[in-house]
Amino acid sequence: MDSRSDTSTQQVLSARHRYEGAWRFTVPPRESSVPQIRHAVRDLLRRQGAPLSEDLAYGLELILSELVTNGVRHAALLTPEIGVEITLRAGWVRLAVEDGHPYRPRALEAAPDQHHTGGRGLLLVKAVALEAGGDCGVAPTANGGKIVWASLPLR
Repeated sequence: MDSRSDTSTQQVLSARHRYEGAWRFTVPPRESSVPQIRHAVRDLLRRQGAPLSEDLAYGLELILSELVTNGVRHAALLTPEIGVEITLRAGWVRLAVEDGHPYRPRALEAAPDQHHTGGRGLLLVKAVALEAGGDCGVAPTANGGKIVWASLPLR
């Protein structure tokens, strides 16, 4: 392969995945943070040129709203700020919301068709992620809190 075709191959690969990266936002645990972070993430995804269908963009906004709302409602006393991380890689997007509360919600482990009096927002997150061909979960942080995440394929 000569150097000209090698350079053009690199340019094509760079152009195809120029939207890739990871970004972190922090917001105070207040109700007003939910629409603010939703708009910030929507603007970021547009600026990056992420290949999102309208349905996927709507699903991501719904997931983000549910996860940040849960942090605001259930972890505010133990969380001076809620962390939101967006990661774009070739073929997928991952949303993660971190708070300082140690409780790990069980709704993500339950079947979406089971009847629960609580955790319905997380069941919705799970249903949206699975329907899109993705996954979701919860992981502990080193400081005793948790990260609730959803990963969805870009199509």
